[in-house]
Amino acid sequence: MLVTTEVQDIDTQTGKMRTYVYRPAAEGRFGTVIFYSEIFQQTAPIARAACMLAGHGFVVLVPEVFHELNPPGTVLAYDDAGKDKGNQDKFAKPLEQHDSDTQALLDFAARQAFCNGKVGAMGVCIGGHLAYRAALNPRLEGAFCLYATDIHSNNLPCQAGNDSLSRTADIRGELFMVWGKQDPHVPSAGRQVIHRRLEDTGRHFSWLEVNAQHAFMRDEGDRYDPALALQMYQQANAFFQRLLG
Repeated sequence: MLVTTEVQDIDTQTGKMRTYVYRPAAEGRFGTVIFYSEIFQQTAPIARAACMLAGHGFVVLVPEVFHELNPPGTVLAYDDAGKDKGNQDKFAKPLEQHDSDTQALLDFAARQAFCNGKVGAMGVCIGGHLAYRAALNPRLEGAFCLYATDIHSNNLPCQAGNDSLSRTADIRGELFMVWGKQDPHVPSAGRQVIHRRLEDTGRHFSWLEVNAQHAFMRDEGDRYDPALALQMYQQANAFFQRLLG
């Protein structure tokens, strides 16, 4: 499927949020996937991943996850300076502001003639956490979360008792959790904490651990695993075709 792209500046409770919209060039109404990026915002690998997903028949929204903290259009480099700035932003923005961003994205999708009313979420790294977090919204059909950081450790700013792990029982949509066994950011003990909470709260979820490092989906750098990345795109496509088609 051919893909068209556009830029929208969406109103949120904390200001304008630049959002990149990828959608099929064909006529019709399509399911929507909110695609949350890494701390670096919409880099070239994130843009290619969004386009890949849109080409399978979805409207894909890529928000600038730290829009309050950077000028519109900010993209951080995959270097030490970019990592330091991204981590600084991560610890400066409360989860409650991410919640209101998600609500604004859902409201935006509901107004678009090319959206069919069904919305899911996908994300990588902190974006995997934000996809998990987005599933707290009852309007979300499900979330595909890739190596989601900071869920088990509860070190992102939020109100007491409002961290994502503690709120797991409030998730109503289906989850698909993907992890790299060699990921130092979410070690085995951390993965066990999340799995146990999902089991204890009776959530509807799938769980997949693969032999890969953190950021194995990113098609730049020496951690990229093309074969595994292709498998994950196929899994995500099947997941969203079933939930959003």
